Amino acid sequence: MTPPEATQAGQTGRAGQSPPAVSLCRIERLKNRADFLRANRGKRQQAGGFILLARKRDMQDAEDTPIRVGFTCSKKLGNAVARNRAKRRLREAARLVIPTRGRPGWDYVLIGKRDVTASLPFDRLVEDLAKALDRVHQR
Repeated sequence: MTPPEATQAGQTGRAGQSPPAVSLCRIERLKNRADFLRANRGKRQQAGGFILLARKRDMQDAEDTPIRVGFTCSKKLGNAVARNRAKRRLREAARLVIPTRGRPGWDYVLIGKRDVTASLPFDRLVEDLAKALDRVHQR
């Protein structure tokens, strides 16, 4: 059974937006603590609703390597419900922005901020991620 809000063929997605184009690069999740610690030694960019850590991996053929993304929210952010909500919002923002603005062979970690990540308007969160990625890659 199809939910009523699902798009029909030829229609655009929510709020009149078309779904993002399919990316040619692969995106994987960071899951190991060591990968998060290595990303912490890379570039750091403050954004309105989160902190972005970025690190270029040492690989020979960086064009064929996947983009890896990790998400974290500490207990300072709130209870489990608040942390999970913040991570869901960060995951969705990354799904929309990273395929177009991220670079193959890089690791990105998004860290949620207390009282901001969960309450910031989603459009602003997506915009902040795009700007943060651009600033990281300009350096």
